[in-house]
Formats: sequence, C-alpha cells, structure tokens
Amino acid sequence: MEIIDAIILGIIQGLTEFLPVSSSGHLELGKAILGDQSIPEESLLFTVVLHFATALSTIVVFRKDIFKIIGGLLAFKKNEETLFSLRIIISMIPAVIVGLFFEEQLEQLFGGDVTFVGFMLLITAVLLWFADKAKSTRKPVSNSNAFVIGIAQAIAMLPGISRSGATISTSVLLGNDKTKAARFSFLMVIPLIFGKTAKDLVSGDLSFSSENATAIGIGFLAAFVSGLFACTWMISLVKKSKLTYFAVYCVIVGCIAIIFGFTK
Repeated sequence: MEIIDAIILGIIQGLTEFLPVSSSGHLELGKAILGDQSIPEESLLFTVVLHFATALSTIVVFRKDIFKIIGGLLAFKKNEETLFSLRIIISMIPAVIVGLFFEEQLEQLFGGDVTFVGFMLLITAVLLWFADKAKSTRKPVSNSNAFVIGIAQAIAMLPGISRSGATISTSVLLGNDKTKAARFSFLMVIPLIFGKTAKDLVSGDLSFSSENATAIGIGFLAAFVSGLFACTWMISLVKKSKLTYFAVYCVIVGCIAIIFGFTK
C-alpha cells in the first residue's frame, strides 16, 4: 500500500467514522477507487487498525465522561454511571453475537463489492431522513432502548450501513434526546473495537506484512487526527438536526457506487 493511499484512507476513516455516512462503506469505496489489490484478510487488517485509531480519538474527546463513568463504577454503588455502563454492556450483546458467529461471512464483504455498499448507503439515507424528522426530547437511553440500539449497531457491521447513523437514528426514533443519543452512540463502540482488536491480535487471524507497517502507521495517525475533528463536529450537527444533509449525501454516493459497481 502506498503512503499517500494510506493517508487518504486514514482521513476518510477519521471523518466518516463519526459522520453518519458509513466509514466502512467509504473505506471500501476508497480502496476500490485507489485500486487496492490486497486480499480480504489484509484489507480487513487495515480497516481494524483505522477503527482502533478512531476509538482512541473518541476516548480523547469524551475523556471527561469516561473518567466520570470509571469514578462512578469504582464507587461500587448503584448510580448514574453504573446504570450507563450497564446499558453499554447491553448494547454490545447483538454485535458480539454477530461477530462470534458470522465473522467469516463479514470478512468476505470487505473485499471491494461497491454495489453492495451502494445499496447499504441508501438504507442509511432512509434512516437519517426519518431521524431528522423526529421531535426533540430530553429522554435518556433506557435498558430496552440500549438493546435495540445494539441491534442497529450489529446491522451496521455491514459495509455501507453507517454505525453512528444507524445507532443515533435508532435512538432518536425511540424518542431519546439527540445529544444523549450521540454520546451513547460514540461511547458504546469503544469496548467493541478494543475487544475485537485484542481478539484478532491474540488469535492471529489478521494478516500482517512488515512492508506495509509504515503505511498502516501513517494511516492510523491520519484517522486519529481527523477523527478528533469529526467527533466534535458531529455532536454539534446532531444538536442542530442537520442529518438530512447527510441523507442526501448518502443517496448521491450510494447511487454513484451502484453505477460504478455495475460498470466496473
């Protein structure tokens, strides 16, 4: 992988992980456009590394919230932080099940099928449009809401379905406060990404080549820095109910991807 390609893909991941336009879908489109010839396992390694970078940027942006949650847990009492952590765990269950039992099938979808990505982007657009029309509330995320949002996160493991778009939209459609929905969406993915990365490293499932180490490292930095910007920006956009613009964007990119896939 060329250095410039790694930088471009890193920036794409950093921006699109938090913006509701599907980071995995844009990575697959980027790889296809840049002519990435890596086998699915190597392609997945780069995707996992970039997702790890954006998970770290999430920790930086929400560091105060995370420290508060950890402090609440260490108090060993039933408090707001303990309940929030419980909801995070509940939200992880669907994605963990899908990851354990359908990992091989998911890996095959990260091989440059841009037509599939295009159709999934259209689904993301529909979700965002409905969410933008939902009324603003001050309702927090409940335990039952957390599980439903977790199902949306599991479905968003498909390239082209935006994880943040699907989880925030689902949360808002359930009647939750938009700012709280965005906060929950960004924090709920951190344990999953760290767990997935640890599992792959221990099992040796990821294919690593030393000749790509520099490109992967630079891609990691590009994703981390751009992720810091995008995470902060997305929180502001959700408060202002600007998701329709992203719905239109997903429709345009989705149609381009479908056309590109059929004519490739």
